[in-house]
Amino acid sequence: MANQRHHVLVTDRVHPHLLESFTNLYWEVDYIPEITYEEVKEVLPKYSGIIINSKIKATKEFLDLTDSLQFIGRLGSGLEIIDLEYAKEKGVSVYSAPEGNCNAVAEHALGMLLSLFNKLHNANTQVKNFEWQREQNRGIELSGKTVGIVGFGHTGSSFAKVLAGFDVTVLAYDKYKSDYTTGFDYVKEATPEQIRQESDIISFHLPLTTETHYLADQDYLMTCKDGVYIINTSRGQVLNLEDLLFALSIKKVAGACLDVFENEKFNTLLLDQKVVLTKLLQLDNVLVSPHVAGWTHESLFKIADTLVTKITADF
Repeated sequence: MANQRHHVLVTDRVHPHLLESFTNLYWEVDYIPEITYEEVKEVLPKYSGIIINSKIKATKEFLDLTDSLQFIGRLGSGLEIIDLEYAKEKGVSVYSAPEGNCNAVAEHALGMLLSLFNKLHNANTQVKNFEWQREQNRGIELSGKTVGIVGFGHTGSSFAKVLAGFDVTVLAYDKYKSDYTTGFDYVKEATPEQIRQESDIISFHLPLTTETHYLADQDYLMTCKDGVYIINTSRGQVLNLEDLLFALSIKKVAGACLDVFENEKFNTLLLDQKVVLTKLLQLDNVLVSPHVAGWTHESLFKIADTLVTKITADF
């Protein structure tokens, strides 16, 4: 496959580095970031490679639309949008770029936590409205707390790195790794039970699978330490928002930082989803952002560079 000239469709915004790199190999590149899913399905047989983001679902039906596809590049890390087993069966190579935005996710998670602890979101709004509320905005220090990291892959380990200077105890759990804290002398491997029982803060860094779907449900949250803070920058359906709302209402959970949601297409929210989300968004101890934890100017380049390196090494 080396030195073969490929025809690649890029279906979402990417850093020019990716386009230039492929073009320099004399590959034909069609950059159509505004293309719809239905339009992609119509033209897919023309291409030997495709670069996708979350709007494209590479299901079995999608993959069966063509026999010419040789590789899929995923802008980011979430591979739940690709039928990996069927892609392998069809000989389609799949590449993702979790290395590209793991630091961005880690910094965002830390930023949300520090903002929540120090009530910066509330204080900013108040001062801009000429309100001066000092005692109301008394903060909490991260130092001395225990942070539990669930999932110690690229983003989980990056979150541990940004916590290094905060004088915290870091507990980590990863079901599919062993000796994964090598090089992290301040991180202790822990059981799921230890994470729940000892952590003042629990941060999820997991892919979405049948195993992790609603991992953090009412049973999970009720067995956590009283007053725990929850961070989710991974996938929305890892955390059951209705169960989180209940845990917040009885103060079992003291606060939450959410960058991801069960349904991120707000115009398609079901009634029960809208009710839960509306109540969550009204809480001062819930800080939210629109799935942008990995969405930095730097990560735009890093993701492109990671995919270029991986794909061109094989093709």
